[in-house]
Amino acid sequence: MSDKPSPAGYLSLAYRGISEFPPALVRYAESIRDLDISHNEFTDLKSLAPITQLVSLVVDNNHINSHVKFPYLPNLRILYINHNDISNLSVFIERCAASFPDLVQLSMMNNEAAPSYFNGGNVQQYIDYRLFVISHFPKLATLDDTTVSTEERANARALYGARMTRGKKPSVKS
Repeated sequence: MSDKPSPAGYLSLAYRGISEFPPALVRYAESIRDLDISHNEFTDLKSLAPITQLVSLVVDNNHINSHVKFPYLPNLRILYINHNDISNLSVFIERCAASFPDLVQLSMMNNEAAPSYFNGGNVQQYIDYRLFVISHFPKLATLDDTTVSTEERANARALYGARMTRGKKPSVKS
């Protein structure tokens, strides 16, 4: 288990019991493209702010809730945030859209805010969830394990309009 990124920019800090990005690793921040911090104790992601070139982030099985504080990571394209404590979809997705404007792939399965058959949700709740999320990310191609269809994108726009505000960098408060 290495504590520095691979030559391709991959770093795994999974299963470390950590709650923030280790300050000793900040010196590698510019070379990290793909980061796995799954199965840890993260409650917010502010400590990832120095990793400005991050493209892929896996945050599965942490303690992230709807009010998580995200840094602005405009290069992030892939976010896996499954098995966390996200219960308010609107709050969470607004924060994601402001911090990761060009997401292409998002997976947030097994969170209360992502209704499915497996966590007690019904078909209509699942459809509404997908349309709401799709309306916030114009480049989203995959939500959870399903490709975003042209029909879904049109339905999302018809129901919610274009929610995304481009070019607005959110403020990150401590």
